[in-house]
This record gives sequence, C-alpha cells and structure tokens, in this order.
Amino acid sequence: MPLHCGIIGLAGCGKTTLFNCISNTRGEIHKAAFTGSRSNLGVVTVPDRRLAEIDGFIHSARIVPTTIDMVDIPGLTKGGGNTEGSRFLADIRNADALIHVVRCFDDPNLPHVEGSVDPVRDKEIVDLELEIRDLESVEKKIQKMEKLVRAGEKEAKHGISVLNIYKEHLESFKPARTAPVSREDRKFIDDIFLLTEKPVMYVCNVNDRSAASGNDYSAKFTEAVKPEKAEVLILAAALESEIAELESPEDRAAFLADAGLQEPGVNRLVRAAYHLLDLQTFFTAGPKEVRAWTIHKGMTAQEAAGVIHSDLERGFIRAEVMKHEDFVKLGSEHACRDAGKLMIEGKNYIVKDGDIMHIRFNV
Repeated sequence: MPLHCGIIGLAGCGKTTLFNCISNTRGEIHKAAFTGSRSNLGVVTVPDRRLAEIDGFIHSARIVPTTIDMVDIPGLTKGGGNTEGSRFLADIRNADALIHVVRCFDDPNLPHVEGSVDPVRDKEIVDLELEIRDLESVEKKIQKMEKLVRAGEKEAKHGISVLNIYKEHLESFKPARTAPVSREDRKFIDDIFLLTEKPVMYVCNVNDRSAASGNDYSAKFTEAVKPEKAEVLILAAALESEIAELESPEDRAAFLADAGLQEPGVNRLVRAAYHLLDLQTFFTAGPKEVRAWTIHKGMTAQEAAGVIHSDLERGFIRAEVMKHEDFVKLGSEHACRDAGKLMIEGKNYIVKDGDIMHIRFNV
C-alpha cells in the first residue's frame, strides 16, 4: 500500500526541482503557473538503513525497499483554483497526504508570482484556494443531505449539523482537518474527499547557504504555523539537485559536509512523508530477497500478512517474529531462537515497526 503524496505550492517555489531530486522520473520545470499539461508522476524509494543491516547477515539475491507514489502538481496562483487550475485539484483530491512547499529564497532571475518573497502569505493563498473548493463540496453535500431528511433518513439530520460545522469552519478560513468534529462524525465527509482534510507537512525551500539552519524567511514561517503542530522541514532544493547528480558516495559525502549536512535533506523529507499518515515498516527476509512492507500502525499480524498476499491472510496460521535490533545484535535467526528472541505470534498480534516476520499459512 504505497503512500500517495501530492506536492503543492505556488508557481516558482521549487516543487518540481525537489520532485526531480527524489523521484525515479523527472518533471519539466515551469516558471509560470499551470503551464504544464499535466502533473508529474513518480515513485520514490523510502531510505531505510535496516534493509542493508539485515541483508548483511543473509546475503539475499536482492533488496526491495518500500516506496511512495509522488505527484508534483503544477503551481497554484491566487484565484487559479476556479479557472485553469481546476483539473489539477483532482490530483490533490486523490492524494493521501500533502507536501506544501513554500519559497524562502531570493532570486532576481526568478521573479515571485506575487512580486515579493513572503512564505506565510504564499501559504495563505494556497490554503484559500483549497478552502474555497472544499466549501463548495460541503455545500453540495448539505443539499443532498437535505433531500435525505425529507425522505425520512434517520442520520441525515445529524449529518447536516456536522456538515454545517465544516461550513462555518471553512468560511472562517480554517482547514477542514482542524474542524471540531469527532472521528466518528467525520464519516459524513468521507465521500467528498476534502482537500484541506488531508494531513500536511511543510517544506521551506531555502538557498544553499541556509540549507543547514534556515534563514529569516523559514524562521518566520515556522513560527506562523506553530498552532497547526505540523512538521516543517528546511531544504535547499537547488543544492539537493546538485547532490542527487553526484554518482560517487565519497563526492556526495564531501558535498554534504561542505553544506553542513549529515545526509541529503530529501532523505528526511521522504521519511517524514512516509510517517505522515502513521505508517510503519515490517520486513521479510530470506535467500531470495530482503523486503520492506508498508502497513498502518495498529495492524495485526494477519492483516500485515494480507499486504504481502491475500492467500497469506486467508490461510494465516501464525507469525514467527524477530525484532530488527535482536537479529542484528545476534546475527541469525538460529541465534535469535536460541536466545528466546524469536516469538510465535497469533493473528491478533499487533505488528511493531522493524519486526522481521515469517508467515506460516495454509490454503
């Protein structure tokens, strides 16, 4: 179940440069809003050192990391959501989570679409466009629910009251994700896929000199979004692009050291995006492959088996589970078994991040 992330932001904020650093495909960079014919689609590998650590003892035929589907959506502009940008809002609607890039750098060769660099204002422009579209969706849903009330549908009246909470919240220029609605009552918006209901993280795109510690623009932005309790990453997309083009690990390490970085910032971005939806990883390991699998936190061993293949879930018998830390420390499955670190778990076992599992099944 790959995570599907949408990268959004105003035109010229550096979204596509960032996308090209992390994706297996490259998108064409457009300096004007909506000049691309479609969104850029790519697959991003989630970096996880544990795969190599496990394989260091098994020496399998191949290593298979988990991935994220990434969509770079053409830049929005003020009022664009109601005109040429409408077709791209569907790509935002289909995303599981949003990575909102804001421009935090000056460049006289790349004029800002609003005439000046102000990441807080830019965020508000994008938010407003999405909130306007969400408000339209909520109002249409209210009209449908009113018909159900007249038809005698029992839950429809309560549904309208919940939708009116969203309506008032959006009219106050607040995203749907912060509306004071219970988890249970959020079922009334499940079918309209509100844009501002999606989890979001922010990326402050800074210049090369500010890659390690940020700048005044990013500091101002970080302070402004504190009430949202959303993650804010500082990256220099242009610098990351140069690092990504280096083939030698030694050259990349030297480049990073010069910039005051311990690892490419895009690695942090991918990991943060992966965890944005409360996901985690478990592993399978054998002579054919060492592989990472994505599951939601709280999934049982039987449900996790179904991520591998539906037959494993249907015919689940038990799971043999080792912790990644124990396996690396002891060096083999046999050693883990002798040390009492290989557990036999049933279908209701809650899988933990880093578990190495072997599923026993019969169909």
